[in-house]
Amino acid sequence: MKRYLKWLFVLIGIVVILYLRANTDFIKFDKTFNDFGFWSILPALVTLILCFTTREVIPSLFAGILLGGVISGKYNIVQEFLIPSIGSPQYGEILLVYLWCLGGLVGIWGKTGGAQYFARWAGAKIAKDRRTAKFFAYLMGVLFHQGGTISTILAGSTVRPVCDEKKVSHEELSYIIDSTASPVATVLPFNVWPIYIGGLVVGTSPIFVDLDVSNAYLFKAIPFNFYAWIALIFTLLLSWEKLPWYGKRMKQAMERVKSTGALNRGEAQPLISKELSELKIPVGFQPSILGFLIPIGVLLTVAIGPYLIIGKLYVSEAFILATLSAMILALYQGMRLKIVIEGFVNGCKGVTVGAIILGLAITLGNVSGSLGTANYIIRTSGKLIIPFLLPAIFLFVTMFISFSIGTSWGTYAVVFPIAMPLAYSVNPDPFFTLLCFSAVTGGSIYGDNCSPISDTTILSSLATGTDLMDHVLTQLPLASLAAGLGAVLYTVIALLTL
Repeated sequence: MKRYLKWLFVLIGIVVILYLRANTDFIKFDKTFNDFGFWSILPALVTLILCFTTREVIPSLFAGILLGGVISGKYNIVQEFLIPSIGSPQYGEILLVYLWCLGGLVGIWGKTGGAQYFARWAGAKIAKDRRTAKFFAYLMGVLFHQGGTISTILAGSTVRPVCDEKKVSHEELSYIIDSTASPVATVLPFNVWPIYIGGLVVGTSPIFVDLDVSNAYLFKAIPFNFYAWIALIFTLLLSWEKLPWYGKRMKQAMERVKSTGALNRGEAQPLISKELSELKIPVGFQPSILGFLIPIGVLLTVAIGPYLIIGKLYVSEAFILATLSAMILALYQGMRLKIVIEGFVNGCKGVTVGAIILGLAITLGNVSGSLGTANYIIRTSGKLIIPFLLPAIFLFVTMFISFSIGTSWGTYAVVFPIAMPLAYSVNPDPFFTLLCFSAVTGGSIYGDNCSPISDTTILSSLATGTDLMDHVLTQLPLASLAAGLGAVLYTVIALLTL
């Protein structure tokens, strides 16, 4: 009953805001600052509160989108926000390639038994118990360190059968996969991240004199990206069960799986359907480790190989070819085409919920952009500037922005062009700018790791078969502690060097 009262209050609130929007000047766009003031953060804030209090992600996202439509005066949210977002190249690529090909590939593995065969092989070689299975997941996360969707999907789909076999809870697994994606990509930046960030900061201060210098700055910031390093240390210690503190929910998940063998909480709603966790190998078909190694090999070769040679990633092509290779191999091994297609279709159906959530999350991000959410947060936090606290302030501001809009790269785009000239104006020392640069980089990753509307958070849950909010609520305490320790380090170093 309390849950329905929450939705009733939200509905009443939207009606009140609709009345204010239509009959007063209380809600209006500030052309000077390009935002709606406090109203700019309300849709994201309401969405996050509803996600945490109701654990119903889809209606929470829709409520935020609807509220954003009312505040902006764009009442036809279907035409103004939903269709442009769902029809965008960004969502199209994720839906057609990452989600469908991931789901299709997992569905084919359910028919061929390739992933499960690999799980048994890896269990004999590396993952001999819960701890070594989690360490194996950690290693795979570091290996697939391109960041974002490719990391979470590659690592998650590779290690889930292994960790399921060794009774690793899905909360633990999703934490490991999520915390070895973007954090590793910024401390081992042999990927597209330096190019993207370099393009954002070039010319923002005399320190970033040209594109080459700007592109190289992420490498200089590696030792001072404290959030990423602490998150990776925490993840490694969790894999070996050596952390002194796990947070209440994570500890409960660990105790549950040890005592009952249940990989998810009893009331959990995993983003991947149960059908994708069940083997349905046709009678007479002989599973082989090749059924796993060949698709994964194609995926890695096509996605990462060209990057090592010419510096370009072919991620979309890699997922498509990996799925096709799994199909062709199954046919070559004697499986009927009808059964192969059946496995692919079942796999696509199994990730439908994740696709819906991701589409709504992207839409809410566009709503936040139209309201000027990031602009408002930056300009209001600017009043708090104390020189030695500036790196920590940048860390917390970017944490809040990325958590609210669900993207690290989107946060980089709005914060770096403002933060770098501000840091230089406060203190022109290049080392001080380096600290501020590192804080922005790390703080933005925090939201990518923790926000229930982040694509990597959603896809980490999807690839590991975890309830989205269970993943968020078990990761949030550890990530927040890592960020807090990072803020302390930034403050101490700034005090000692200023």
